[in-house]
Amino acid sequence: RSYPHSAVLDGAAAYRLRWGRRGSALAFRLEVRTRGYVGFGLSASGGMASADIVVGGVERGQPYLQDYFTDENRVLKKDPQQDYHLEYAMENSTHTILAFSRELHTCDTNDKSITESTVRVIWAYHHKDMGEAGQNYHGSNRGTKSLRLLNPEKEEVLSASLPYFDLTNKDVPVPDKDTTYWCQMFKIPVQHEKHHVTKIEPLIQKGHENLVHHILLYQCSSNLNNSVLDYGHECYHPNMPDSFLTCETVIFAWAIGGEGFTYPPHVGLSIGTAADPQFVLMEVHYDNPSYTEGLIDNSGLRLIYTPVIRKYDAGVIEAGLWVSLFHNIPPGMPEFVSEGHCTLECLEEALGAERPAGIHVFAVLLHAHLAGRAIRMRHFHNGEEQELLAYDDEFDFNFQEFQYLKEERTILPGDNLITECHYSTVDRSRMTWGGLSTRNEMCLSYLLYYPRINLTRCASIPDIMEQLQFIGVKEIYRPVRTWPFIIKSPKQYKNLSFMDAMNKFKWSRSEGLSYNELVLKLPVNVRCSKTDNAEWSIQGMTALPPEIERPYKTEPVICSSSSCLRCSLFLTLLFVVHVTASTIGNIGPFV
Repeated sequence: RSYPHSAVLDGAAAYRLRWGRRGSALAFRLEVRTRGYVGFGLSASGGMASADIVVGGVERGQPYLQDYFTDENRVLKKDPQQDYHLEYAMENSTHTILAFSRELHTCDTNDKSITESTVRVIWAYHHKDMGEAGQNYHGSNRGTKSLRLLNPEKEEVLSASLPYFDLTNKDVPVPDKDTTYWCQMFKIPVQHEKHHVTKIEPLIQKGHENLVHHILLYQCSSNLNNSVLDYGHECYHPNMPDSFLTCETVIFAWAIGGEGFTYPPHVGLSIGTAADPQFVLMEVHYDNPSYTEGLIDNSGLRLIYTPVIRKYDAGVIEAGLWVSLFHNIPPGMPEFVSEGHCTLECLEEALGAERPAGIHVFAVLLHAHLAGRAIRMRHFHNGEEQELLAYDDEFDFNFQEFQYLKEERTILPGDNLITECHYSTVDRSRMTWGGLSTRNEMCLSYLLYYPRINLTRCASIPDIMEQLQFIGVKEIYRPVRTWPFIIKSPKQYKNLSFMDAMNKFKWSRSEGLSYNELVLKLPVNVRCSKTDNAEWSIQGMTALPPEIERPYKTEPVICSSSSCLRCSLFLTLLFVVHVTASTIGNIGPFV
């Protein structure tokens, strides 16, 4: 059997997972450096509580594989419905190899369904088998890794001789503060002739995997000159160079946990012509919650390109909620939903002028911060809801990457898109605000599409005054001369900023739910941007959010019961090879 996807789950490369889709099932192969038991599981939290687990190995030449689950107290129990099915097992002097399969959706409440959402895989192994001394504790040989088992990175074989260039920071001193955005201008080295970038890879400095949270690459004004290349600077800073303000168009986005991105064979990121980016700004978000001093970083991106021109140029649209304080979430909420609108009005104007036949989306990056729990990209055509464009119902802040769509989706004039973000603030006692820090929140989708048009941002901002009326604010000081602006009345909020007033309000869960209902119905300010800081005429207009069904109704899952699986088990050939030390030479490398 072939397993088209693989991942090393531990830092010592002792545990490799291979997997592949088999119709309505997923086939797994574990290659682990041990002669004891091997554990593998799926967990909502990435921990042992309420996990779906399988344990197997080869003991005295005999294979074993058992389906287990854990309760909320992490107690391991044998599952009465065995849904993991062993296909073969093998052991040599160093490694144990297990191959097994499982239906994506079983009828077992102790199992986790496998969907296109992020899956938190847990793993463990021990040098002894399960039967030798009961349930041997795996000690430090355990861990977790977030993966997309049904939507993994496409591994396109690229010619090793393809040229590339690197955009990397040079000895950037990362401040000893919670959040830093560092900006550096680069000039694209490929000039005067069209090429296509076919793959972009992150170059994260070793040891900084948790420090570098995300990297955005922006196209800047073509009117700049080489004088802007001299130095980097902290982004969004009062002393930031004016040239940085010309860089509004996102052309690529990478976020923590993501691998490299390969463009489909018929699409590439165009470079080398007058219409293409000549100067780009790389924005690196450093997340340093422990305020570590003395950090120096040299991370960045590698762009692999080809002179063989592909059929279409790729573009990126940033959709969702414009990042601002007008996006806010009350404390103590187990669930709060925010929506960012790529409005019908914006798409009608931009697509109508540039591409009436529509654009074709082939990948989506869903982006939120620490309070994020789930994100969905909803698509409406002439008011009728379509299948979700993208979703992640198990959102992991530490694992954000572009999802390839199973089928390209056409976006037409008359369509609208909603980025729907679900948050939990049960562990917070103050308001959570839209903002740049990972302790602030975002609700964004980055759409990769073709052919490229002049639309870079399609987003919205909810009306702030109606939000403040909810907590009883009657009047603010005008004209607004300070930010955040100051409240004039009523008395309990007088001379407070609107942020302080929102924090002073006594939020309960019922008040939070009522506020959530209000916010989702408020008029929105439309953001509809072009390249080079230009705007479509709809920019700044007020629009009403469409009337939609809430919450989104997911398609019913068709599960396959274990009893039905057993009727076909006789077709499965189970073979066990116990390889002794004398025959190791016949076995290929396992890792």
